[in-house]
Amino acid sequence: MRPGLLADLAAEGTRLETRLAGLATEDWARATPAAGWTIAHQVAHLAWTDELALLATSAPTAFALRTAAHPADVVDRAAAEGAAEPPAALLRRWRTGRDRLAEALAAVPDGVRLPWVGPSMSAPSMVTARLMETWAHGVDVGDALGRPPSASPGLDHVAHLGVRARAFAFAAHRLPPPSAPIRVELTRDDGTVWVDGPEDARQRVDGPLLDFCLRVVQRRPRAALALEARGPDADRWLDVAQAFAGPPGRGSDAAR
Repeated sequence: MRPGLLADLAAEGTRLETRLAGLATEDWARATPAAGWTIAHQVAHLAWTDELALLATSAPTAFALRTAAHPADVVDRAAAEGAAEPPAALLRRWRTGRDRLAEALAAVPDGVRLPWVGPSMSAPSMVTARLMETWAHGVDVGDALGRPPSASPGLDHVAHLGVRARAFAFAAHRLPPPSAPIRVELTRDDGTVWVDGPEDARQRVDGPLLDFCLRVVQRRPRAALALEARGPDADRWLDVAQAFAGPPGRGSDAAR
């Protein structure tokens, strides 16, 4: 497990929970960019997926049985059931679930692969995926409240996952993955730069770290972001990029 990864996941959860704890009860019913989902649906979804991740980590056979029996509308159904809970109870459920998941992930031996609804993954990758989803749904909550997305210390991990998922994103769109390397240089709010890929790569993606993360979680259209692509594969990547498992889609609905 990379040093600080679990702490960064915990911090991302705390950031969102702090925002939610100050909401009036009626604010939980505010609509978010995901069609049919309120703020309560967003939190219920996080709680449910954390519980599913805990099952994958601690009882993979039970996880396989549960996911094999999932109806097509299971994500919306689970969100709706959770959204019906009182806000305080839903917050407690989410907090308890993510604490239990963190403990379970910390105990996973190196090299063990965990099942998931997409490709299997290592424990560090599972932590990164949970951080990505927590931040992405936090963006949805912020949109519902009229608050613009803000940078977070966890964005380095979201960018890392977005880059590592590049081949998956191409495959999800039935496109061959790029064979040439792509250099990625993303500027943090403090002016430092997050980088990936060989320095001499002919194809590049440059821009703000926040904008890249918004793109790979599909919370903003490419045209609204200050991202620059050089080279045909890099350009196509920004069109199809996604850091989450599942079929391709647009906006918040895609990351459900």
